Amino acid sequence: MKKVFVSLCMASSLIGLSSCASTKNAATLSSIGGEWNIIEINGSAVVPAPGQEFPYIGFDTKSGKVFGNSGCNRLMGSFDVNAKPGTIDLGALASTRMMCPDMTVENNVLSALSKVKKYKKLGTENIALCGSSNRPLVVLQKKESTVKLSDLDGKWMITEAAGEAIPEGMEKQPFIEFNVAEKRLHGNAGCNIINGAIQVDEVNPSAISFPQIISTMMACPDMEVEGRITKALNSVQSFGKLAGGGIGLYDADNSLVMVLVKK
Repeated sequence: MKKVFVSLCMASSLIGLSSCASTKNAATLSSIGGEWNIIEINGSAVVPAPGQEFPYIGFDTKSGKVFGNSGCNRLMGSFDVNAKPGTIDLGALASTRMMCPDMTVENNVLSALSKVKKYKKLGTENIALCGSSNRPLVVLQKKESTVKLSDLDGKWMITEAAGEAIPEGMEKQPFIEFNVAEKRLHGNAGCNIINGAIQVDEVNPSAISFPQIISTMMACPDMEVEGRITKALNSVQSFGKLAGGGIGLYDADNSLVMVLVKK
C-alpha cells in the first residue's frame, strides 16, 4: 500500500506534464498488456472505500479482451487490437451488478473509462488513459498480481457449478486436483474420472483454461451434476480468489461458473 501512495504522488506531479496529444512518451500496444491498478481519476487520487481494494483494469493485447474490477463489480469488454497505435475505445464495457455500501469509486471509474479514446506513457512506469480533449482521465499503475498459478496446486472440492450448489453426500463427491508443475488436472465430475491440461497466459496471470478434458464413460443414475461440471470446466477462461475464501473460475464473460474450496 505504501508503494501505491508514493506512486500517487508521483503521478500527480507528472500529470500536468503529460498530454495524449504530445508525441513524447508514446506507448505501444504491448506496453499496456496485463493488469493495472486505477490510481487516479480526473486528477484526483482514488481512495477505495473501507473493505474494498483498488479498482483495476487488464488488457489482453492478443485477444483484445478487457477485464478487471471497477471497485465493486467485475468489468469486461473488448477493444480493437488493430486500431491506430495509441488509440483505444472503452465505451462498450459491461459489468456485473452487485451493490456495495459505497459505489462512489465504481461510478467514477465507469464514467471515466467510457470516455477513453487514447493512451500514453506517464513517466517511466504508469499509463495515462485520455479522452478526446487529450487530457488524462485515468492514471494506471502496474498491478502486483494477488493470485498466482501456484495457488491452485492441490486438491479442491467443487462446491458450485453453473450457478448451482453441488449436493452434499454424493457417492462420488466432485473434486479437481491441480498439478501446476506438470500443468495437468485430475478429478471426478460426480460419476466419471476427468483428466486434462492446464493452459495459462504469460501476460495475464489470472487467465486459465482446460483444453482437451477427457473422462471415463460410465453411466450413472443421475448425470445432471456431472453435465454442469463438465460444461463449466470447458468454459473457464480465468480464475481468482473469492472474498469468502476459495477459488472462483470464470468464463469469457467474467461470469462465475465454478467455486472451489480447498480440501
